[in-house]
Amino acid sequence: MKEATTVFQRRILVGAAICAAAFALVVVRLVDVTLFRDHDRAALRAAALVARADLVDRNGELLARDIPVEDLYARPHAFWDRAEAAHDLAAATGTSEARLKQMFTGKRPYVLIARQLTPDAKDRVMHLGLPGLDFQPSSKRYYPDGRAAAQVLGVTGVDDDGRAEGVSGLELGLDKQLTQASRPVELSIDMRVQYILAAEVAASRTEFSAKQAGGLVLDVRTGEVLGMVSLPDFDPNMRVMERGDTAHNVIGQDVYELGSVFKIFSFALATEDHTMRPDEILPIGNGYRIGKYTIHEAEHMPAVLAARDVLAQSSNIGTTQIALRSGPVRQREFLTSLGLLSALHTELPEARKPLFPSHWGTIETATVSFGHGISVSPLSFAAAAATVVNGGRRIVPTFLKHPEDARGEQVLKPETSVKMRELLRYVVTNGTGKKADILGYNVGGKTGSAQKPGPHGYQHKLVTSFCAAFPIDDPRYLVFVVLDEPHGTKATFGFALAGYTAAPLAGRVISRIAPILGVPQKLAPVAPARSNT
Repeated sequence: MKEATTVFQRRILVGAAICAAAFALVVVRLVDVTLFRDHDRAALRAAALVARADLVDRNGELLARDIPVEDLYARPHAFWDRAEAAHDLAAATGTSEARLKQMFTGKRPYVLIARQLTPDAKDRVMHLGLPGLDFQPSSKRYYPDGRAAAQVLGVTGVDDDGRAEGVSGLELGLDKQLTQASRPVELSIDMRVQYILAAEVAASRTEFSAKQAGGLVLDVRTGEVLGMVSLPDFDPNMRVMERGDTAHNVIGQDVYELGSVFKIFSFALATEDHTMRPDEILPIGNGYRIGKYTIHEAEHMPAVLAARDVLAQSSNIGTTQIALRSGPVRQREFLTSLGLLSALHTELPEARKPLFPSHWGTIETATVSFGHGISVSPLSFAAAAATVVNGGRRIVPTFLKHPEDARGEQVLKPETSVKMRELLRYVVTNGTGKKADILGYNVGGKTGSAQKPGPHGYQHKLVTSFCAAFPIDDPRYLVFVVLDEPHGTKATFGFALAGYTAAPLAGRVISRIAPILGVPQKLAPVAPARSNT
């Protein structure tokens, strides 16, 4: 009996020792997880949080900056009631209660509750008095000007390691540079120009009840984009977009059949190849037959027009006759040289390829000459138009500050550029662009009113635009504006054409930005084209 008792006591001691050892292992594991491993995780996370460089405009105005915030983590095993903790934390942080419940019942000892908590949200969490919570330092991208340049700047997100990464706009296009730069990254944007452009585009969009609208201001010598606006826009500081908001950029992302503004390139080609004289007379009539197709005018035209008036009054029939002299091969070659038949590569990653005919014959030559059957982005169009007016040298838009002359390959002869500037001035003084004429700044430009294509042919909906360069005798800046589906008003006698909608918009933009940009007023007008060559 005594021996049995001794054996029993030994077993109790061994069992107790085993339990004590097991308990000690559990304690060591808990300490390891809750202290050392979590601290290791925090150290790794802190090392990963490399601040992105600030974005500033060309004058040093802050556009984007990382600000310190905190991410919230939790140890579910520390909660007395995990379901109740999930409910309370979801209410305090705005996260999904179902997601938190699922994480809290899992096997992970350390889980992420919410990123980038605002101070108010942190206060709500602290008032819960829950154990096992851990706030880790993080950062959030802040845009002081809110909507002012939202589609251009874009937004950032957070990867699985807590690192900020560009998601759209220049935040994405300059992502590598922003993570490696030790000083602010200077953009070409001038926020003074941006504010004016945004205000005027918004006013015109409202006035003409346009579906969407946009505009840009480009330095034709350096390629710098001084302003780019797309409406509707969004607030990059908000996690959720408001109703009607969009991150879509109509200037850089959309492609349009731009209509008659494309005649700039038809006349540039004819001027370059000497296939047209500005004062020669062309028959217009009531239609121009090409095989089974007939080219018509958008508005009533005289029986005959001088070539310069074909451009000024925007005659499709006259432009068709001029374009057919060059033919499809030469027309396509010329548009290719201007970069209009390939994707435009800038620091802005959002871009679409142009759409153009796979078969490029006689009828395609005619329709492309007046901007139908070919779709390009407003940014691509502006770059090509800048080449036409800047002396004929290829320019590529940039969103980085680069004040030096960046004109490249000579695409057009300099004398062609001079003659085109004279013709574009004539459009504004004697043609459809009169409402863009601003005293003292010698604006040259061209209107564009294009019917929108639909599944069953062209619709009774317009895209109107205006391309302006100033001062046209020695251009420095180009303004391009576009209105998608504008509607006529009582003030425009019900007309929604570009001469009534887009041209005055461009004129107002020029009148306000020209003094800011230091463009001197010249009251002597440039003489219209009278060349016989």
